Amino acid sequence: MSKSADSKTSEHTLRRDMVETCRRMNASGINQGTSGNLSARCGDGFLITPSSLAYDAMKPHDIMRMAFDGSYEGEHRPSSEWRFHRDILRARSDVNVVLHCHSVYATTLACQHRMIPAFHYMVGVAGGTTIRCARYATFGTQALSDAALEALDDRLACLLGQHGQIALGNSLGAALWLAIEVETLARIYVQALPLGTPPVLDDAEMARVLDQMRRMSYGQMPEPEGSNDVARPKGKQKAG
Repeated sequence: MSKSADSKTSEHTLRRDMVETCRRMNASGINQGTSGNLSARCGDGFLITPSSLAYDAMKPHDIMRMAFDGSYEGEHRPSSEWRFHRDILRARSDVNVVLHCHSVYATTLACQHRMIPAFHYMVGVAGGTTIRCARYATFGTQALSDAALEALDDRLACLLGQHGQIALGNSLGAALWLAIEVETLARIYVQALPLGTPPVLDDAEMARVLDQMRRMSYGQMPEPEGSNDVARPKGKQKAG
């Protein structure tokens, strides 16, 4: 098979997997109807979901191909949020996927312009001591893209003021996993607030958490051998 044919096969597989991920977004409850959108780096550009097309009706050929200059190819219009997808992928060489959804609890906090503090150690999966909330800007605008990039500085997820959430990942599965984690944290935080403001883990503890997560590749892949000095497969002896 030629390199060109390999590339076409790979792109078709990515399109198919994007459609499946979109359907999993709705099935998981983090998205509703045609809201939310998804993009993935592809060659010298990226693929992005079309505007206003129900995920159940979406086919691989409906996914749009876009260049970083904003031009696109396909049968539909790209998502109205293409700007922040384009700008995040262009600015963040460490990620390949941008997932945006209107998950209920994350959006509840976003409507109050509240970040998620380190009330639980799992906040660290977003890359820092908080999950920030970006300032409000009209959907589909460059102003919203600028606000999202600011909130995502050194982070893998953020809330969007009076809008929803964004989760990033190296793969479709990683981005979906993170979006679900952000929604779970938002739900716990919203439910904890009526009991009183939850205590927050200090920066020193969160530094330990983040270091542990990096060593274990937490939430990204199976932890590397030796990353945990207690648990090990049955029958294997601890080295040394």
